[in-house]
Amino acid sequence: MQHAGRKRLKHSRYISGFDGIRTIAVIGVIVYHLLPYSLQGGYLGVPIFFVVSGYLITDLLLQEYEQNGRIDIASFYVRRMKRLYPALVTMVLTTAAYITLFQRSLFVSLKAIISTNLLYVYNWWEIGHGQSYFDRFNGESPFTHLWSLSIEGQFYLIWPLVLVILLFIFKERKSIFYFVLGLSVLSAIWMGYLYTGTAMTNRVYYGTDTRMFAILLGVALAFVWPATKLKSELNSQAKWLLNGTGIVSLALLIIMFFTMSGQASATYHGGMFLFTLLSAILVATVAHPAGFMNQLFTNRVFDWVGKRSYGIYLYQFPIMIFYEAKVTNIAAHPVLNALIETVLILIASDLSYRYLERPLRHYHYGQLPMAIKQFFRNPKKFGMARYAVIPAILVTGIALFGAATSPAHSEAKDSALQTRIKHNQKQDASSNKAALKKQRQAAKKAAAEKKQQAAWRKVKLTAHQKELVKTYGLSKRQYIQAKDLSVTAIGDSVMVDVSKDIRQVIPNTYVSAGVGRQIWQAPKQIASLKAQGALANTVVVNLGTNSPMSNSQINQVIHMIGPKRRIFWVNTHVPTRNWQTSVNQTIAKAAKRYPNVELVDWHSLSKDHKDWFYTDNVHPNPVGNRNYTRLLIKRLTDSRAQDTPEN
Repeated sequence: MQHAGRKRLKHSRYISGFDGIRTIAVIGVIVYHLLPYSLQGGYLGVPIFFVVSGYLITDLLLQEYEQNGRIDIASFYVRRMKRLYPALVTMVLTTAAYITLFQRSLFVSLKAIISTNLLYVYNWWEIGHGQSYFDRFNGESPFTHLWSLSIEGQFYLIWPLVLVILLFIFKERKSIFYFVLGLSVLSAIWMGYLYTGTAMTNRVYYGTDTRMFAILLGVALAFVWPATKLKSELNSQAKWLLNGTGIVSLALLIIMFFTMSGQASATYHGGMFLFTLLSAILVATVAHPAGFMNQLFTNRVFDWVGKRSYGIYLYQFPIMIFYEAKVTNIAAHPVLNALIETVLILIASDLSYRYLERPLRHYHYGQLPMAIKQFFRNPKKFGMARYAVIPAILVTGIALFGAATSPAHSEAKDSALQTRIKHNQKQDASSNKAALKKQRQAAKKAAAEKKQQAAWRKVKLTAHQKELVKTYGLSKRQYIQAKDLSVTAIGDSVMVDVSKDIRQVIPNTYVSAGVGRQIWQAPKQIASLKAQGALANTVVVNLGTNSPMSNSQINQVIHMIGPKRRIFWVNTHVPTRNWQTSVNQTIAKAAKRYPNVELVDWHSLSKDHKDWFYTDNVHPNPVGNRNYTRLLIKRLTDSRAQDTPEN
């Protein structure tokens, strides 16, 4: 994410192709965040950054040790601080100030967020307090991505000291190479050991110990592949091998960008390590002066983006999250909005690079006290820079005020939606046991079911039942056929929101729903339902609000539910997220592939009815819930009628 700023060395070599590697990595990350359904493995750009950092930093430190006989650790720390801190501090304080003034929904834990980022321990704070990196809907934090910078900061602090000790203990570089490589493998094994399911995603994704293998692979490479000692000429066979290895590694990395989901168990059980190993191979082929991989990754565009990759990475999340909070119909033009956000990110990173990172990288901070005095005596001497002083002071003051006053936990009064969801969650928990008992009783009456359905005209409705028919706009047949159904409802907060209404008409409904639930979490819930005997023959699924979904993910859910059960999948109304269209297309295609899956088209029915939703335009309000329930009952009973000719 940043260039390895270095002290002047007698013999050094700038590898321009590394800017190209950084560009590929940052493009992956940006596309993943803007259009996650297009590049589900784009988050893997971060391990590439780690490998490059580990290699460059170690290679430069080894060059310094060989040429000077020592490593000036204090000077290294100063260079790193001057390179990284100005942009990081600016981004953190500016974001905190914006939240304090304009986005109070995120006005929580600012003091802890600012302090842990400046101390480079934010990744550990995220493990205990933050949300999943893959939770793309529920109050997504503009600071989440900074976890990786904390890991790099920890590496910069500790590694020079460890390197000096290793150089003292081991006389041969190969010994250190094997030692570091062994630590890298242990880190990857530790990741796989700790990852026992989705509940451990935060721990293994953010943990220094479980992610350090990427940096260590870069470190190990520096001991056996020193940039200044690689031959500039190779025989044709060796050159073909070098170039072929580079092309193959690049091709495999691109394939994994498109195929490796961050929610898949295989990713944490060796998949990410394999990706990182391929990244180290690519770095090695680009670093070698005899091959053409360096030329392949060298051009003006890659040079421009690569040099600004640190700023691009820094500013991406705040710009995306603040932009998408204001533009509430992202789903209508996802690509156009993604392009606008990309332009804003590039502008911010370019300004940061030109006027902050590059000048302050070479600034002598010992001159700062004198510069402050001169500013107050003669501000005109500072030219245009003087106009930035007052805004900088204001932003800093607002950010610090926000840090001092923001609560450690959300203290906001629950909205009507939050109150409803909490109430329904409690009701679901208490009603599920009774619903399961009724389902089992209903199953014993299955033999008489068709006769009962055929006689619906003779059934007399009570006053309460007539009121329900009127409230939900149902026909008598629809109500009679629905009220004795046994249904399992699996979903996210939208299902929690509507569950009370569904139970009004279908009392035998077992609800398994949770706020923030994503499709990759569904298999565990389905397995639990099966173990309890709570997975009815009719299953309603409402997933897709909180994240994009792939064909393989929806296939897995459908296969786990089983071909003998009828699945009614409700598509999404989530105009505030760019994956709405993609998710709905994935659901529609699955309904065509599987004969037991039926689409419940909530999106088409609700898209022109903003008055059916709470202010987030995602969760149905009481009017929307009644329309949602009517649509669902209609699909359930129409399907049942087709299976029952007597009707």
